[in-house]
Amino acid sequence: MLKRLSRGLTFIAGSVVGGLALAFVIVALNPSLIHEPGGSPPPPRRPAPTASKPTTQPRNPPLVSYAAAVKRAAPAVVNIYAARVVTEQVNPFPFGPFGELFGNILPEYRQRIQRSLGSGVIVDEQGHIVTNYHVIANAAAIRVQLADGRIAVPRIVGVDRDTDLAVLQIKLPNLPVIHFGRSDQVQVGDVVLAIGNPLGLSQTVTNGIVSATGRAGLGISTFEDFIQTDAPINFGNSGGALVNSNGDLIGINTAIVAKSLGVDGIGFAIPVDMVRGVLRDIIKYGKVIRGWIGILPEDITDGQAHRAGLAHGGVVIANLYAGSPAQQAGLRPGDLLLDIDKTPVKSADDAEVSIARMKPGSTLTVHVLRGSKTLELTVHVKERPADL
Repeated sequence: MLKRLSRGLTFIAGSVVGGLALAFVIVALNPSLIHEPGGSPPPPRRPAPTASKPTTQPRNPPLVSYAAAVKRAAPAVVNIYAARVVTEQVNPFPFGPFGELFGNILPEYRQRIQRSLGSGVIVDEQGHIVTNYHVIANAAAIRVQLADGRIAVPRIVGVDRDTDLAVLQIKLPNLPVIHFGRSDQVQVGDVVLAIGNPLGLSQTVTNGIVSATGRAGLGISTFEDFIQTDAPINFGNSGGALVNSNGDLIGINTAIVAKSLGVDGIGFAIPVDMVRGVLRDIIKYGKVIRGWIGILPEDITDGQAHRAGLAHGGVVIANLYAGSPAQQAGLRPGDLLLDIDKTPVKSADDAEVSIARMKPGSTLTVHVLRGSKTLELTVHVKERPADL
């Protein structure tokens, strides 16, 4: 009996010791199982997170904006208000049987004030403004309003009817000035902005692209080399700025094709390279100094050119001024003009522009086709007469 009791106690003691040993090993491997009395038990262990692909938020596409270009150029674009006195004939007998009988025999005249809108561009800190000649032509009063609201009465420095440009000057401090670009680097497809005063809505900006360059033969002015654009140009935009997407001036807006013809989106600007030369001469001399040799060139068709032995249409000297440098050099009516100073002549307008750019007193070399012979002639350049 005592042996059985002794064996039972021994078994229980061994079990207790074994259990304590097992508990010690478990606690040693995981100490977080021990917590203070009254405290909360440790949080259960969570499985380690598995790696996942980072989530990306969708981004909005970048905005296409020309705000920086407008901010750079628009302050230098001004509104021009011109008033001119217009004399018109009125019928003294607008009604009754005597209207048609005496209306032209005993006419009456009256004068009225005609007001027009236009735009201009401040080109230097001295207050010189470039605009179109037709904006201020025959004006009795001219007023200029800046983008910041200031108003000034300008003086006319000079005009150039041959390019439809005029230069004004105002006297105000701290004037914004346009940044000049280069029109010889303008390409078809370039984005352009037209800034002006259409319909009296000052600081209006429209945009489009360059549709063509070197447009001539439009009958707008004597010397034409226009930039064509589809940027909307409306009444009052004349004389305003055509700028590129950087805000650099590349042209002066001048004309549009009449919408009455059912045409829209065709406007023309004088390239800034031509404007730069006119501006320089007017400020320095009060007029534009141009070269002249006294020829009257005309374009010929491909058919006429083929009969003359040319591959395509060209330019013929239709006539000469008597005693002109061209006549003295031996040029004759009927000569086909091939090149001027080794630069091929593309059109009659191109020939006139090339000669006009020459400095009076210089000489130029022309190649002409006379019959079957090609002749080289040297011509002395004179200043273009003012009455032409």
